[in-house]
Amino acid sequence: MDVQSIINTVMIVILGTAGLALFGIVFGLFYKGIDRKVSAHMQGRIGPPLVQPFRDVRKLFTKENIVPDNAVPWVFHMAPLIGLVGAISILLYLPIVPQPDGGLAPLIPFGGDMILILYLLIIPSLALVIGGFASGSPYATVGAQREMATMIAYEFPLAIIIITLAWKLGSTTSGGLGLTNAFAISTITANPVWHVSGPFAFIGFIILLLVLVIVTPAELSKIPFDSPEAETEIGGGLLVEYSGRNLAMFYLMDSVKTVVMASIIVALFFPYQLSPVIGIVGYPAAIIDFIFFLVKVMIIIVFSVTLIRVAVARLKIDQIVYTYWVPLTLLALVGLIFIMWEGWTFSPDTLGWGPLFEMLGLV
Repeated sequence: MDVQSIINTVMIVILGTAGLALFGIVFGLFYKGIDRKVSAHMQGRIGPPLVQPFRDVRKLFTKENIVPDNAVPWVFHMAPLIGLVGAISILLYLPIVPQPDGGLAPLIPFGGDMILILYLLIIPSLALVIGGFASGSPYATVGAQREMATMIAYEFPLAIIIITLAWKLGSTTSGGLGLTNAFAISTITANPVWHVSGPFAFIGFIILLLVLVIVTPAELSKIPFDSPEAETEIGGGLLVEYSGRNLAMFYLMDSVKTVVMASIIVALFFPYQLSPVIGIVGYPAAIIDFIFFLVKVMIIIVFSVTLIRVAVARLKIDQIVYTYWVPLTLLALVGLIFIMWEGWTFSPDTLGWGPLFEMLGLV
């Protein structure tokens, strides 16, 4: 590769990163507005306008940053920036960028990117923990301890989901497909799990999808898993001492991470494109597929964040840990057993439902 090609690649990555950052922030705030509006109507209220999150962020950026006397200033200021950068960096590895011939692809393809994404998902939560401890507030310290316990709890079922998907695509035994780079997003989106599943594996993947939907509110610290920020108990917890631009960056981090979690669910379980179904190619296909992606993200946010937040009251921290370590972990293992059981007992060639999807034009 010559010098000019390297320069062009670097410029594409830089501009693409800036574009994805803008996309994550704008659409994250927009989806947050939809979430607040829908939840208000579900509770019989009018709710704020859809642009209210944009107004909140604009106002916060005009306010003064107040640093507590007991805080560690440089850590206190760095934590929200690191959290926002960590959330944006995940977007680089998700299939979000429209392609000229239709479909979506990651800006930076990487062989084991689902493993990388699992690590990157920890950065925003760690930024909250570090910022809480650095603020010197006893309320923030309690919130940071709760956040660490929550992270430890939901990481186990999340890891089971990712490993199960990679096993199904990469294993050469028990019904696996024997594909290379089974952890790559491109491999998962090119081989939707529903296409390679018979009845038992189909049930197993439905169970794993349900578990991932319940993991999402904890990743985002939303009710009922928001005990680290419980206003009625610890006055805001992790964010009790934050204000101004720092609080605005944490607000943006939450918005971007909302898009990230919904995009992960789309990539793992609903990677379908609309353009092949309606027979559109070229740049119009890219636009159609991107709009279809945004619709899927919005639907997932409504089901995994809004409905759960309205329907369920806040859990205590011990209830959160128990929920993820016992019922959800066991449920994820049951899904894994269903998927492996099909491989042991049946032939995917005879029971696979891929031809049905081909008939419907979804392949």
